[in-house]
Amino acid sequence: MPSEALIDTLDPPIAVDLVRHARARRFSLRYDAARDRVRLVLPKRGSARAALAWASGEAGWIERQRAGRPEARSFAPETTIPFRGEELLLRHAPDAPRRPVLDDGALLVGGPADGFARRVETFLREEARRLLSDDVAYYAGKAGVRVSSVSVGDAKSRWGSCSASGSIRFSWRLVLVPDPLRRYVAAHEVAHRIHMDHSPAFHAVQDAIYEGDAKAARAALRALAPGLRLVGA
Repeated sequence: MPSEALIDTLDPPIAVDLVRHARARRFSLRYDAARDRVRLVLPKRGSARAALAWASGEAGWIERQRAGRPEARSFAPETTIPFRGEELLLRHAPDAPRRPVLDDGALLVGGPADGFARRVETFLREEARRLLSDDVAYYAGKAGVRVSSVSVGDAKSRWGSCSASGSIRFSWRLVLVPDPLRRYVAAHEVAHRIHMDHSPAFHAVQDAIYEGDAKAARAALRALAPGLRLVGA
């Protein structure tokens, strides 16, 4: 596990995860907008004290990253969140069924207020799994491959993963993005059932089964990612 430190010269101070990497040749920083902290990578035998001193000297860069941080969007009544590329209004109706229901651009959630956020997230996860299961079935049919299972989680660094056994796992946050972007990730992971790499042969399969522009979809997802990590925060 990475060790932790704090740069307290900033207002507010920012937490730092120090990570040693065998192939690192110099210090490097990466800002995590979702958690408002930085990842400081240093060589295996590098000085942690020197690395922190260097990171403190990058205060201006950190402040610029913070300034561009998307606003967190909580699961609270009368707020909006992205859903399949559109804005979805979250509404609390205490007397309505506890299971959320889509109704003309709004999500009606019944039951006690203290379980509102949990029920919203459960709905989003279930919708993500339903949609992605359909996407995977479609692309697996086009590719002529078998997928053993489809599941969702909340991975921090990837949209999907495919195991050698044929199980595919996705980030539930794909339900927040426009349908073509979600479907791109499904096609990408299905293509891994044929090539477990990112070789030209893999990309040829991906491009053959995906109906859109894979490069454009990947770039769009990269641009959306920081904000999506803050949905439900």
